[in-house]
Amino acid sequence: MSAGTLNDAVRANGNPLAERDVEQQQPQACTLVIFGGGGDLSRRKLLPAIYNQGLDGELPASFALLGFALEDLNDDSFRDFAKGGIERYSRRPVDPDYWPDFARLVHYEQGSFDDAQAYERLKARLDEIDAHFGIPGNRIFYLAIPPALIGTCVSHLKQAGLVNPADGISPFTRVIVEKPIGRDLESARKINATLSENLDESQIYRIDHYLGKETVQNILVLRFGNAIFEPLWNARYIDHVQITVAEEEGVGTRAGYYDKAGALRDMVQNHILQLLTLIAMEPPWSMDADVIRNHRQDVLNCLRRIDRATVDQHLVRAQYGPGFVRGEDVPGYRREENISSDSTTETYVALKVFVDNWRWSGVPFYIRTGKRMPKRASEIAIHFKPIPPILFNSNPDQTLEPNVLTLNIQPNEGLSMRIATKLPGSKVRIYPVKMDFRYGSTFGEQSPEAYERLLLDVMAGDATLFMRRDAVEASWIWVQDIFDAWAETRTRWLPEYPAGTWGPLDADRLIETDGRRWRLL
Repeated sequence: MSAGTLNDAVRANGNPLAERDVEQQQPQACTLVIFGGGGDLSRRKLLPAIYNQGLDGELPASFALLGFALEDLNDDSFRDFAKGGIERYSRRPVDPDYWPDFARLVHYEQGSFDDAQAYERLKARLDEIDAHFGIPGNRIFYLAIPPALIGTCVSHLKQAGLVNPADGISPFTRVIVEKPIGRDLESARKINATLSENLDESQIYRIDHYLGKETVQNILVLRFGNAIFEPLWNARYIDHVQITVAEEEGVGTRAGYYDKAGALRDMVQNHILQLLTLIAMEPPWSMDADVIRNHRQDVLNCLRRIDRATVDQHLVRAQYGPGFVRGEDVPGYRREENISSDSTTETYVALKVFVDNWRWSGVPFYIRTGKRMPKRASEIAIHFKPIPPILFNSNPDQTLEPNVLTLNIQPNEGLSMRIATKLPGSKVRIYPVKMDFRYGSTFGEQSPEAYERLLLDVMAGDATLFMRRDAVEASWIWVQDIFDAWAETRTRWLPEYPAGTWGPLDADRLIETDGRRWRLL
């Protein structure tokens, strides 16, 4: 279908984005408590997301928001803080007619996360808010805090009587936990164990905002809502898959965190492995959250381990050196502020991954992610196998380019398909063309931010797009082998790639030795 025809269909049938909530569970009356409400995540993402939900009329009729943090704020100054974040980061500007209605929902309670009395004050404040807004005691606690504080916070919540039993009768308690869940397998297991001591698994929502992006959600619709793709979605027709998550910026203000994490922890262990599971999972038999998550878990269980014996054949790591980004002279990683001059933290990693099951036997998944690359771009590219060398592909000097299905995750969410067509004219000449679909141009409005969708899902009790405990630990088990292999090598330096390029030459060799090459983005 052409973009024009699709636009006509949208105009005729109404905007599916506006109809989405008809088919979903409805958000329930609740108070959202943001631990770390005065922090960067709250200002840049969470408060703008809630504001947009309110502007769209998607918040429950009885709803309130409370920031809980150490910063010396009160209700009024927290509302100013929220307004500043919305003005700068919201996909929609502040509406002067709506702002007073939104502001009356916003509250603040100052307190230290390790102070038991602060939780008593928090409980009393929440009781007041419930009574004022007619909220039946339902609470969502968003832990926008460092992983080391998770155990402290959930323990105090439980001791203060702020965690109700998950019996389906009492008002609900739901806790959103931000990634990273730990920094290795052992710490992830400790965090999960602490969560389990204080909460039922059904009350825990481990968030990975990548799963809330429109294109990522569209993977299931694309695969299982269209008849043409699923019969081809296997090793017989797919040659390989490329997953790229490229960042243009350096470490910036995250230097302290990033130097302890690196690209493998920061991007692969969570975001990219979750994308891979959606691409590789078997067809689910229902849209129930646990059915979807069970199928994603199966993929994690089938990942071929990369250990000391194979790490050099399947993985490349490097750091960005000095270079130019958009014409600006930028320093190398080890010259960045708050980064040690002898740091061995990787800012780039490329991997060749295999899913050892019948569907994907022998199909490599090439993954690359890094900082200080030429542009910000995330995509999944499905490369189909070439056609036989007959008819239009019989000339070995001019082989036809295979079909490629590309899912653009950010920016410009959408998908495209490369197919071979005949050039106009009397001669038969083949030319690859691209069929393009963009959410923004097709549906006429900017897609909601990932946090908007995910917060509504928590209010509705839908855990489909959140990670379960076993998935978190399975991904850490797979990644831990690589960390252990790196530890054994005792590397004192990493190779560099110039900032503003697509990574080190070794990453090119990783894929080119297989007769393939990285896509140009």
